[in-house]
Amino acid sequence: MNDTDRSPRDPEPAPPTSAPTPSPHVGEPASTSPAKPPGGFDLRFFLRIALQVLGVFAAGVALLAVLGLAQRLGWISAGDARPAATAAGADVIYTCAMHPQIRQPTPGRCPICGMLLEPIASISGAARDELAVHIEPAARRLANIQTAPVERRPVVQSIATVGNLAAEESRLATLSAYVAGRVERLFADYTGVEVAKGDHLAVLYSPGLYAAQVEYVESRRSLQEMAPGALAVVARTQERLVENARQRLVELGMTQEQITDLERTRRAESRVTIYAPIGGTVTEKLVVEGQYVEAGEPIYRIADLSAVWLMLQLYPEDAARIRFGQHVEAEVQSLPGEFFSGRVAFVNPTVDDRTRTVAVRVEMPNPHRKLRPGDYARAQIAVPLGAEGRVYDADLAGRWISPMHPQIIRDEPGECPICGMDLVPTSRYGYADEPVPQPAALVIPRSAVLMAGANSVVYVETQPGRFEIRPVTIGSILREHVVIHSGVREGEQVATSGNFLIDSQMQLSGKPSLIDPRRAMPSQAAPGQGPLDLSGPDPEPLAGDAGERLEDFYRAYFAIQTSLADDQIPAEGQVRQFDSAGRALLQTDGLPDGLRPTIEAILETAAHLHHLSLDDAREHFQQISRHALRMAARYRGAQASGSFIHFWCSMVPGGQGDWLQAARPPANPYWGSRMLRCVQHERELPLAAAN
Repeated sequence: MNDTDRSPRDPEPAPPTSAPTPSPHVGEPASTSPAKPPGGFDLRFFLRIALQVLGVFAAGVALLAVLGLAQRLGWISAGDARPAATAAGADVIYTCAMHPQIRQPTPGRCPICGMLLEPIASISGAARDELAVHIEPAARRLANIQTAPVERRPVVQSIATVGNLAAEESRLATLSAYVAGRVERLFADYTGVEVAKGDHLAVLYSPGLYAAQVEYVESRRSLQEMAPGALAVVARTQERLVENARQRLVELGMTQEQITDLERTRRAESRVTIYAPIGGTVTEKLVVEGQYVEAGEPIYRIADLSAVWLMLQLYPEDAARIRFGQHVEAEVQSLPGEFFSGRVAFVNPTVDDRTRTVAVRVEMPNPHRKLRPGDYARAQIAVPLGAEGRVYDADLAGRWISPMHPQIIRDEPGECPICGMDLVPTSRYGYADEPVPQPAALVIPRSAVLMAGANSVVYVETQPGRFEIRPVTIGSILREHVVIHSGVREGEQVATSGNFLIDSQMQLSGKPSLIDPRRAMPSQAAPGQGPLDLSGPDPEPLAGDAGERLEDFYRAYFAIQTSLADDQIPAEGQVRQFDSAGRALLQTDGLPDGLRPTIEAILETAAHLHHLSLDDAREHFQQISRHALRMAARYRGAQASGSFIHFWCSMVPGGQGDWLQAARPPANPYWGSRMLRCVQHERELPLAAAN
């Protein structure tokens, strides 16, 4: 039966399973598509599957790209996937991981870097503690957090500094030729020779000195041989010639003993011996034997090293506590372990312009010649802290001291054996005759203070495990302790170990820390460090022109506030408009007398606001805002329709971060784009009550 005659219902005959496929006869047309070989590769099937896989992959990539773009544009929020317990909480704090000082109660983006804010904790419980962190006992042991008490006790500061030794200028001498001649003999023929005062040092041949001696001898002989009946005028003239000739010998360097010998022997010498004017060490030998020298030319330089100077350089704040005669101990570099004592001989009254230090000179006795000029020394000066006025020194109590040489100390008044000046009582320099009670200072261990720039903080354990940040004002820094002027109280426990870990926890929690502790300062209840107190009755309405001009004045203020919040210096037109509105307000009738001084103060502060830098303009705006807030809390225009809002930011230096706005959201004029929404206090000021 042919295929065309088969009924649709008839079953198709099964092909033979084992019969071979008949090959086409010669002349019979071949099939248009080649037959699929058994077990062959189907290219079309493979391509179809590959296209389907690629389509699914491309659709996935496109979907991810669309989701990312939508999230970037803000159409969807990544916060939707947060846990329900966190997202639904009413008291969640959101902060920026890069800028933990940014904290707000609603999700959003960081105004500084644009990152999504993350929830950190609920405000309830310990999270409300804005100035402290709570450390569990196990974590405390792991972090090795240790504390020490704040103590009050007398403290003596030791000022440590370095200096160099120098020869004392009053003990230096130069031996020079008084007359021209030839050096025939040098007794001190090398440097370093120790000589005593009056030792002969050189022999000088000088024809000029010989002639002067002959003149003196002959003038004396003529005076002695003058006849008794000679005229008185001639006798007086000859006497003056003798005196002048003798004085000339003195001027040429002859000593009294040499002149006396000349008068006795009446024999002039062409060679004269030169003697040492002081005792000491020959530090320079400037001529050799046989050399001709002119009058005034130096031959030797001698230094008396029985006392030397220690030259110190101190910071002005340290030099202010140093006084004449104060005891100093020094250790010389070449003699480690051996200490030498001296007293302050001079404190320079000026500060060096280049080094910004004050020169202090210490006189050091050197009887055994161990101290060598040019050597370095480390000095320690003990200064009682808090001792103002008189200081007790057992070696100086009730005694007399030389005003030029502090090593000369006597029990009775007299003259200084070195300079001849009168001794003065030590009380002149602030030394007491009786022991002076030493006031106590508040000190903590040095390791307890964390310092960064101008900021200094400590962490006080107010309760077990609770560490509170305290900005402190530090005084002198000692070897192991720091003097504290304010910030802590006696007996409190401060963290001395592990405080850096505590500070890092404060930073991660978005709380005040060492980086910026200013937000913790208002909590110390210092005046002027919190939001402006505007409590009181509702403001009074001003009717007529006074009320209209007052509202114009507020609007001009808001224009300046908006410019500062946009990081822009107020334009000249804005400042002029502000000034015009204020002066128009001053000229209106019915203006309360209490408003006039406030408006005048505002106009004076804002007069050159557009000529200042942005930082200076913001600083001036603080005073303008505080005056404007006081005005808005007391007076509003009768036709005003909207209330004002008082905002305050604790991050503003000085704590006076108040400003006024007509509507939300807050726009911080003191930080601008850096922290536009930084607000720790806001209060809506009510409208004026209707009459």
